[in-house]
Amino acid sequence: MGLSKKAMNRPLVLISVMLAMFVSAVEATIVTTAMPVIASDLGGFSRYSWIFSAYLLMSTVTVLVYGKLADLFGRKPILFIGMTIFIIGSFLCGFAATMEQLILFRLLQGLGAGAVMPIASTIVGDIYSTKERAKVQGYLSSIWGISAVLGPAIGGGIVYYFSWEYVFWVNIPLGILAMIGIGVFLQEPEREKEVSIDYKGATLLTVSLSAILIWLVEGGQSFGRLSLSSIALLLVAFGLFTLFVFVERAAKDPLMPFSIWRNPVILYANLVSFTTGFILIGISAYLPTYVTGVMGQPAIVAGFTLTAMSIGWPIASSVAGHLLIRWGTFKVSFIGGIFLVFGSVLFVMMNETSGPLWAAVSSFFVGVGMGLTSTAFVVTIQGAVPRQMRGSATAANMFMRNFGNTVGAAFYGAILNATLMATFNKNNMSFDVDNVNLLLTEEGRKTISMPELSLLENALGQSLQWVYVGVALFAVISLLLILRIPRGKELLNVDD
Repeated sequence: MGLSKKAMNRPLVLISVMLAMFVSAVEATIVTTAMPVIASDLGGFSRYSWIFSAYLLMSTVTVLVYGKLADLFGRKPILFIGMTIFIIGSFLCGFAATMEQLILFRLLQGLGAGAVMPIASTIVGDIYSTKERAKVQGYLSSIWGISAVLGPAIGGGIVYYFSWEYVFWVNIPLGILAMIGIGVFLQEPEREKEVSIDYKGATLLTVSLSAILIWLVEGGQSFGRLSLSSIALLLVAFGLFTLFVFVERAAKDPLMPFSIWRNPVILYANLVSFTTGFILIGISAYLPTYVTGVMGQPAIVAGFTLTAMSIGWPIASSVAGHLLIRWGTFKVSFIGGIFLVFGSVLFVMMNETSGPLWAAVSSFFVGVGMGLTSTAFVVTIQGAVPRQMRGSATAANMFMRNFGNTVGAAFYGAILNATLMATFNKNNMSFDVDNVNLLLTEEGRKTISMPELSLLENALGQSLQWVYVGVALFAVISLLLILRIPRGKELLNVDD
């Protein structure tokens, strides 16, 4: 049963959906720019990666739940629930007095954010045909770019002229406006399907992912990598994930329908989305720290280096929408993979003397790669499944990217903390990880001597270099996976 196109104003629905996506996307870019100042204000640099991990953990787990609920109950009511939770979490984040409180409120924010991206993309998949979808999804993908153009500039400006609390509050009125637009203009068909929610699958996935995250972030700090606690966490994580797979295969309406993964295009598109999640979080989370802490630039300049990624993203997304019909998924995503590798290698070659322009150019090429691959995958996946599975299929793809983001944030955080401590110990430096906070603001830099400042900058630069080596590694893996996507320019098409 499809949506009646005569019963809705598609342009107004599209504008409302794009605004909802903008709210979710701009939150990420504003926060990454403001994080150096937030970490300096609240303290606890060793918990830096948890600000991202907490948000991404909840949005990763809930994206599958929301996708399934949207198929069962409709897109609009489930999107409203998620947006409301997201807005409440954003409001509370601004009142955080400690890093632990901010992590807690980011969990709540992520709980709601899991609904926004998959359901917004699914709504567009519902109201446009496959050929129209190729162009419109390019517009949706470009929202990441447009928001990131404005996000770092707004975030840097807010931090510079006002206070970091407002980076969480600025999207609240926009979120409310998006809800009003979708509520008024989107009309959905009645649903007669019997409801069956996979609570077991959601619980098992949540606990298993949480155990993996704790092991990645806290291993080597709160407990040894080879300690009994570490081994127990890994056993719990992989044991519950294995049980999750068995539960999903037997479930009446599984949280993650593995049947769609039998399609090789969907399989490799989802795997590449997972690896590109590593690339995206490695750059967006730690580039501001590099530009601010190693290059000594203010937060607003760090924001503009991320803006370059968002300029490349919408340009590539718009082009991808047109090229998909002509060239097909493989060629478009392969070109995107080449750009990802090239941009990532530029990051590996970057040093403290390269300057913000080098960082911006590197970001631009990665943005082009992300725009080409993400648009190609979403359009292809939505065309490969019937409408009643479109919410789950779209959510599964976004789950894989969020999963890559989630594990990547913890993975890079563990690399950064471990290499920092190794560098400090090797050079007999009387610093700990939290001393990096001193590099992130002009006031903090003034409190330490020039020799100590230079030593601390070098240690942070060397440690972040290993983060970018990891980013480049996952870019190469992404390209190799893309080579497995079947050739041909035909878009898989299941009309409503």
